[in-house]
Amino acid sequence: MTLPTHHLNINDPDFIAKPYEQLKTLRKEMPVFRDEVWDKVFFTLHADISSLLKDKRLGRTMLHRYSREEIGWPPPDPKLAGWRSYQDNVFMDMEGESHSRIRSLVTKVFTPKKVESLRAKLESTTHKLIDAVEKNGKCNFVSDIAEPLPVIMIADLLGIPEEHREMLRPWSGAIVKMYELGYTDEQINEANKASVDFMNLIGELANERRKNPQDDLITDLVQVESAGEKLTENEMRATAIFLLNAGHEATVNGSALGLMSLFQNQSQFEIMKEAVHQNNQALIKTAVDEMLRYETPLPMFERYVLEDMEINGTQLKRGEEVGLFYISGNHDEKRFDRPSELILSRQDNPLLTFGLGTHYCLGAPLARLELQVLFSVLFKRLPNLESNGDAVFSKGFVIRGLTDLPIKF
Repeated sequence: MTLPTHHLNINDPDFIAKPYEQLKTLRKEMPVFRDEVWDKVFFTLHADISSLLKDKRLGRTMLHRYSREEIGWPPPDPKLAGWRSYQDNVFMDMEGESHSRIRSLVTKVFTPKKVESLRAKLESTTHKLIDAVEKNGKCNFVSDIAEPLPVIMIADLLGIPEEHREMLRPWSGAIVKMYELGYTDEQINEANKASVDFMNLIGELANERRKNPQDDLITDLVQVESAGEKLTENEMRATAIFLLNAGHEATVNGSALGLMSLFQNQSQFEIMKEAVHQNNQALIKTAVDEMLRYETPLPMFERYVLEDMEINGTQLKRGEEVGLFYISGNHDEKRFDRPSELILSRQDNPLLTFGLGTHYCLGAPLARLELQVLFSVLFKRLPNLESNGDAVFSKGFVIRGLTDLPIKF
């Protein structure tokens, strides 16, 4: 069967803000299509995306199985050398033995017990951020609360000193721009510089921890080993950076999009308010998952096809790249009851937001905890919370969020 072709301009600001009607049409008319501009095969249905995420015939890379010559890939672009010094050592984009080795080591230091131990610090940090803006009666939720909270938490967890923290968000922002489809020479230069500077900082901090170990993740990453395996120097540096990038980008955007969706659904806003008032932790947990489903902060991930294969009637060739629209799967009528509605008490909620399979997000428990605590403290402290203007979306789609969400209280 020949796949239909269609170009989806995912960088169009209107699509970034309101992609749902276009994706709904695609789910009905061409749930799988080839986009010749992006040179990818896109999938929009929950069932297809779930299957592909768990299928070992696809991978985040192909270089664990083939050489560049075998698959016709050009040599690495020298223009991206600085960024690649980081990216080539990130376990998220590895497969096979390398991925398993680093993931198992990171799992040893990023434990559920470690995550749960952060609850008190999360609460106190959220209170401090609200203290700083409460007297003004209004603020930009994104820059004043949503952004600083996870950066402070991950920086504390890693053990990054206060004097270096002002650069963490700009560095991270520059690095993750490279995951978008299409980027400028200026963005390449910024990503290269940010990657090199960030890798150097982690290297300096790691050297200090070797001499004077602390109770932090950088010390843990320096010391960790499993069955005689350790992280290389560059793997250790890249893993620390990845934990910061991944550990706050989704949380910043998930919390801002979540609050925006509550403002747009006043009946659910009141339900959330009451859940916090009653300290209904079970409902707060389902509410956070529902917000992460309803407005997906990481709407699309990509995979390479490692061998010729067939998936639900679609033929894929080795070397093709597929784009998996999590944001569409999360709104798939075939999987969710009333998917276009925000229902905070939703029980059957197999959201794709954190992925599936071997690359399932390690930071999912922390992201969930951060949002549960943030919304609990926010609604407790600001009972008169309301929107104070229009939400403004950032320019990227692959990492989708807001730059502005004015609130008053």
